[in-house]
Amino acid sequence: MSELKRQGARVFLLTEERWRGDDWPYEALDGVHYMHSMVDRRHVINAVSYMARGLHFEAIIPLDEYEVETAGVLREHFQLAGMLASQARPFSDKLAMRVRAQAAGIPVPDFTPVFNYETLGDWMARVPPPWLLKPRHEAGAMGIKRAESAEDVWRLLDGLGDDQSFRLLERFMPSDVFHVDSLVWQGQVQFVAYSAYGKPPLAVSHGGGVFTSRLIDTSSPETSALVDLNARVIAALAPDRFTGSVHAEYLRTLDEGHWLFLEAAARVGGANLSDMIEHGTGINPWVEWARMELATVRGDTYQLPGTQPNYAGILVCLARQERPDLSGYTDPEVAWRMHKPYHAGLIVVSPDAGRVQALLNHYAERFAQDFLTQATPMETGRMV
Repeated sequence: MSELKRQGARVFLLTEERWRGDDWPYEALDGVHYMHSMVDRRHVINAVSYMARGLHFEAIIPLDEYEVETAGVLREHFQLAGMLASQARPFSDKLAMRVRAQAAGIPVPDFTPVFNYETLGDWMARVPPPWLLKPRHEAGAMGIKRAESAEDVWRLLDGLGDDQSFRLLERFMPSDVFHVDSLVWQGQVQFVAYSAYGKPPLAVSHGGGVFTSRLIDTSSPETSALVDLNARVIAALAPDRFTGSVHAEYLRTLDEGHWLFLEAAARVGGANLSDMIEHGTGINPWVEWARMELATVRGDTYQLPGTQPNYAGILVCLARQERPDLSGYTDPEVAWRMHKPYHAGLIVVSPDAGRVQALLNHYAERFAQDFLTQATPMETGRMV
């Protein structure tokens, strides 16, 4: 939002009432409109239509996972350029993205939709547990349930009632988890950052611990594998001449080292990953996405700025203290400190990928002693 304003655009924010007073860049906003909830898309259309009586909108940009399809619905309603709701579905529906990827020959974990009970029973008889029962439209690890047996699955489905079809069942594959963050301009990938999580996000969100991620060595075998896989995923999921940001996650299985596509979203990665990428590469995905959107509206061309060859890593955890004291973390590689109540977080930067990894390992142990606490995982990121 700040970059859009800096580039001369008028910027208006539509958000939910619960975020009133949050840390928005108010100095960059020409107006803010609050809704009780943005779940009902007809209500969102009505709200934006009311705003449009006095404003002329030229672009609609979603700020989180839940509004990617909503932004598509609004673009259809107002006949604006950009990804439409049906085109956004493979980026927001975990079942749709797996079906699309599998049809393109991209390896994915074994899965089944939760529609027909006979089909579901046959799948469970064929695919060994454990399994993950996943919401099709939630972000990250929210709402995921692990099942060790068919009895567990049927019990979970009974509890869901009519919401069963909004789930998929997937084989749990013990794996290392990687994420790739891309910027795409009119169908052409302009920038890619390859990163590895420490503990898988599912393990952190459900079991607690310190969340870590780091940019990986550009000459590593992991990067070589991800280059081709990520390009295939974007080609399979994105519409023609797509412009925007893509955050995709991949598995490398621990048993045989197979690479699998897990999921992707047409947005910037959360958990301050964009800050890590910016400190390591000099490229802020939010800023460049804003510049691409404005170039589209104005009919200009887009040029990615130069990058820098550093590595960066981030670690974040829930903290026992309202304002954790990070002053004891004094290594010169510390480039960023989180200022968020009941959270502790740091970003470290070095031209040496090994140094970043060593600092993350050391600091994660210290975070566990100095700050770490645990909260019950959220079932949904939505206000219902």
